[in-house]
Amino acid sequence: MTESPPPLRRDAERNRQLLLRTAYDLMATDGLAVTYEEIARAAGTGLGTVYRRFPQRQDLLDALFATHIDAVVAFAEEAAQQDDALAALARFLERQLELEAASRGLGELLRGQKQSSALVRDAGERMTPLIADLVARAVHAGQLPAGVTPGDFAAAHLMVGSVMDASRTFAPHLWRRALAVALAGLQHADLPGVAPDETVIDHLYHDQTR
Repeated sequence: MTESPPPLRRDAERNRQLLLRTAYDLMATDGLAVTYEEIARAAGTGLGTVYRRFPQRQDLLDALFATHIDAVVAFAEEAAQQDDALAALARFLERQLELEAASRGLGELLRGQKQSSALVRDAGERMTPLIADLVARAVHAGQLPAGVTPGDFAAAHLMVGSVMDASRTFAPHLWRRALAVALAGLQHADLPGVAPDETVIDHLYHDQTR
């Protein structure tokens, strides 16, 4: 028979989840520049509580990114069950970008390379095999040309995301057209250069020189 955790631990986890939800909501509108003071005020907690749960700002960003990873992995798992591989890949990318469209902070986090390398590796280990299988199926079915890799889809994700970030305030749906252009390019373009491998994905999402 296991003992229940003491109330303080339960309270601490509730506070942590409250702070994460509050930080996410504030950053969705105002971006990553939101301060700990603003988070504490919006959550109705003391500033010390924020620092106890997230002593370094990177701790907070990593926790937010870990939650995002869980959501996107779920998207990838659902996509992997679909019969039409190309349609599944397109919908997977679209669902990722819809999350980012709803949160300025998430876009800044992903394209500002502020995630820890450990989290990037975790995301890759969980998602890349699923996406690689979909890409292979799409190539086998003649929906994509030979040589397209998951790295090409990662590059497309970041390119479309950059359009989203640049147009968020004046053309918030422009990214959908950019996504259509990117997907058409992957289907029909004569792709030059060496096909990107999994190490390229790591570099795209995390600055390995820091």
